[in-house]
Amino acid sequence: QVQLVESGGGLVQRGGSLRLSCAASGRTFSTYAMGWFRLAPGKEREFVAAISGTSGDTYYADSVKGRFTITRDNAKNTGYLQMNSLKPEDTAVYYCNAVRVDVVSGRFQTREYWGQGTQVTVSS
Repeated sequence: QVQLVESGGGLVQRGGSLRLSCAASGRTFSTYAMGWFRLAPGKEREFVAAISGTSGDTYYADSVKGRFTITRDNAKNTGYLQMNSLKPEDTAVYYCNAVRVDVVSGRFQTREYWGQGTQVTVSS
C-alpha cells in the first residue's frame, strides 16, 4: 500500500511558478513510476507528466513541455513537479499518481495509487 499526499498548490499570476510535491509512504516508492495528472472544471482528466522509478526517464504532455519539469527523490520518497511560465489554462486540481506492474503467476498485476489533489489557480 502506498499513500500519496500532494502539497504546494496555490494561486499565482500568469507567468509565475509553483512547485508541487508528492510525499509517498512506504519503502517501495522507487519501484513505482510516478505521474502527475490534472482535472479542470468541465474537462476530462489530463496527463501532465511522468517519471520512471529508477532510470529517471521522463514524459510530458505537449501542453506543458518546456515549462514543467518532473523529478523525484527516492531517498526522500517524494516526487516533484516544477511548473514555470504558468498560464490560466493550467488552472486545475493536480493529482499525484504512482503505478507499478508486476508479473505474478504469469499474469500482470497492477498497483496504482492516487493522492487527494492540490488546487492550482493561475490568474490572468
